[in-house]
Amino acid sequence: MPRDSLTKRGFPSAPRNLLLISALLALTACGGNDDDNSVPAPAPAPAPAPVAQNATAQLALLETTDLHYYVRSFNYYSNRDDNSLGLERTATLIHKARSEFSNTLLVDNGDTIQGSVLGTYEAMVAPLPATQQLTMYKAMASLKYDAGVLGNHEFNFGLPYLSQILGGGLDVDGVDPKIGSKDKGPGFPIVTANVTSLKTGKPLIDPYVILERNLTATQADGKTVMLPIKIGVIGITTPGILNWDKDKLDGKVSTQDGRDTVAKYVPEVRAKGADLVFVLLHGGMSANGYFANMENPGYYITKDVKGIDGIVMGHEHNTFPDRGANPAYKFEGADNAKGTLNGVPAVMASSWGKALGVISYSLKWDGAAKKWSVDTAKTDVQVRTTQTGSNPNTYVASDSAVVQAVQELHDKTRAYVQSPVGNTDFRLSSMFADVGDVTALQIVNQAQQEHVANYVKNNLPQYASLPVLSVTAPFKAGYQSSTDYTDVKAGTMTVANAADLYLYDNNTVNAVKVTGAQIKLWLENAANRFNQIDPAKTADQWLINDSKTGVQPGSSFPGYNYDVFTTPDISYEIDVTKPKYNVNKPVAGEERIKNLTYKGQPMNPAQEFIIATNNYRANASAPYILGTGKKFDIIWASPDANREVVLNYVKTKKDMTRVANGSDRSWRFAKVATAGKVLFKSGKDELDLARASGLTNISVEKADDTGVNNGTGAYTVYRIDLSQ
Repeated sequence: MPRDSLTKRGFPSAPRNLLLISALLALTACGGNDDDNSVPAPAPAPAPAPVAQNATAQLALLETTDLHYYVRSFNYYSNRDDNSLGLERTATLIHKARSEFSNTLLVDNGDTIQGSVLGTYEAMVAPLPATQQLTMYKAMASLKYDAGVLGNHEFNFGLPYLSQILGGGLDVDGVDPKIGSKDKGPGFPIVTANVTSLKTGKPLIDPYVILERNLTATQADGKTVMLPIKIGVIGITTPGILNWDKDKLDGKVSTQDGRDTVAKYVPEVRAKGADLVFVLLHGGMSANGYFANMENPGYYITKDVKGIDGIVMGHEHNTFPDRGANPAYKFEGADNAKGTLNGVPAVMASSWGKALGVISYSLKWDGAAKKWSVDTAKTDVQVRTTQTGSNPNTYVASDSAVVQAVQELHDKTRAYVQSPVGNTDFRLSSMFADVGDVTALQIVNQAQQEHVANYVKNNLPQYASLPVLSVTAPFKAGYQSSTDYTDVKAGTMTVANAADLYLYDNNTVNAVKVTGAQIKLWLENAANRFNQIDPAKTADQWLINDSKTGVQPGSSFPGYNYDVFTTPDISYEIDVTKPKYNVNKPVAGEERIKNLTYKGQPMNPAQEFIIATNNYRANASAPYILGTGKKFDIIWASPDANREVVLNYVKTKKDMTRVANGSDRSWRFAKVATAGKVLFKSGKDELDLARASGLTNISVEKADDTGVNNGTGAYTVYRIDLSQ
């Protein structure tokens, strides 16, 4: 191992003549070799015994979390750069932090190998040979990680694959532990304490690691010295893996409660001499009451377990500490100013490589006792984002080593997304989704509905009797430009085509339990997409409440909030002659949603349903749909991205037809004759598309919108006859 390799990772090197001692340290880990990043190097030995003099040192714990295989700053489905994400930019933050702090420890908090199409390609499209290191780990090796934890998504591709990429050796049913080799593993120790192999009754992988390092320190006399430190790292993942990947894990592993598992191992790690103990929690924090095997136990781990010096979190894709006006975590014990959780330094660094978590410790060395302690008054916690300055579109430069590590896979993946996955006998477009075309929406609803219904059937028997419905919206509705629409041509569907049906790759499937009355409120909110139409008015009126295709800026209701059903089970009308609905100030008789039925009968306000939607709608939209201060009853927050669910649906069904997948329109405009014209804008010269979807009440008013309602000629102006 080259003498400077540990210095590059953030710690000074050990004397060469002591390196052989490291073979005796069973739980000591080290990053990749400088000459071959795939080969783990031996750990450094402790420094020579220091003189009995007090000293101080600074140590920065650096965290990445929920990278989800976003290595490159690139969107593979849209085939364009996206500089807002990617490890290639987080790497620059890591290098900068190492230049600031004399000692650093870099950890990864899980959900690392799955998420972007890069991970799917290596796991499922062109399965990675056991003789090769996972490309994600190659990229991470260039940054010399010290430790990591398994996230729930590490289990998505099954235990045999997980064992292989970890270097083999998982002793669990269904896995050949000989497949894989340590020199093709991550190159740094990955630990998880609360997942147990049912075959052995032991943790699936090491529950913790004790890292033996040497810190650059300053003695009381001002002299710079190297002093030894032992750092214990305990890994915890969310027990939800048994639900989310039941088909892969059932009968093979068990999970244990995160809080109680940490409480079990902290004394053991301390007894083995750890000066500091960190918890890598692939989970977040909730203060709504402790219960066994909770998904996000960070709050209760820090509240109930003593002896923890810091906790890094993730899974929820949020930020902590957040010093903005509206932080995600606002409850007693979560101190966004100090960056502590129940007094314990804590950090959660967003997701997808958008940020780096930094906990900076001031350490004190007792020369007589030869022990380290933390000067808590000088601890600093930050989340450093890749965004630079006040310009939201400016980001730090990328790191060439990370870029080069994944270049081959990057090129192969770009080719893959253009490969076919199915066929369609109709054009799937959102150009006329506002006025009733469901061709770009129904497949999304079908995929979401099937995904949630299967989960409820297999895992939530208490809800098995409830009907499962789905809503989605035209996420691309012409706002950005006249070509800003979903538009998949009839014929062969590629991976990219299927992905085009769902714009937001960070949305995950959520299932909410609602009543018939709440469904009506949901639809009332969605109907605010439309302006109020005065039937007696002879002047032109714009139908769509959108600053590009309707009214002036400042009063828009974006298309991505316009949720609709696409099922024969639901039927309703939208009366645009009524004023926009305010859920907080409802006026009796002024509702826009009319004749709402379920299976041909008036919808019972008390009947319960399950609706498949996305995490944004289930959380952030609740106050707008149900009223200020109200929340949805979320019965399942799936880890699966809506986009991937849609893609897998198309792959499974293969042949899409208009009859089966593009014609179930659940709603109509309530019929009304208007004295003047009702207009809207959409894609250029696309009347035939509207007619093909059955919208016979649409006509062309003006071939382009030059001079019309601030138009630039990029859109066509269409007229809709609301009396038909």
